[in-house]
Parts: sequence; structure tokens; C-alpha cells
Amino acid sequence: MTDRTAILETVIAQIEPFNKKGIAVSETTTFQGDLEWDSLTVMDFVAAIEDEFDIIITMNMQAEIETVGQLADAVAKLRG
Repeated sequence: MTDRTAILETVIAQIEPFNKKGIAVSETTTFQGDLEWDSLTVMDFVAAIEDEFDIIITMNMQAEIETVGQLADAVAKLRG
């Protein structure tokens, strides 16, 4: 299992409590379109991800992240 695969699995697990629609989450799942998250949900989720991986995701990075896969890539990059 690669580091990115482990990160992706953890990210998907972190999404579960926020997945009010109960949709199947994959790498291509979008936070805005598929999960229909509002800004408060996004903030809570980002805080959970930051705590889980001990990283800081800037507002600029958040603005560019639209899918679960993009988030996994960003976390991998931030963890170095």
C-alpha cells in the first residue's frame, strides 16, 4: 500500500461522519457537487483533516481542492 493510498483511505474515513447523503465516496467525489457541503461543513472537515495528519491547509489550497483525490494529493504534498 502506498502512502497516497493510505492517505486516501484515511480521508475517505474522515468524510464518513460528514456524508449526510450517504453517497459512495471515491477519488472523483466532489465536496461541493456530490456531497453538497456548505462552508461550515467544509471548515469542520478541514479541521478534522488537519488534526488527523498534523498539517495546515491554507485558504488558497482549499479553494483549489474540489475532489477527494485532489485532497489526498495535497495532504501527501504537505506531509512531504
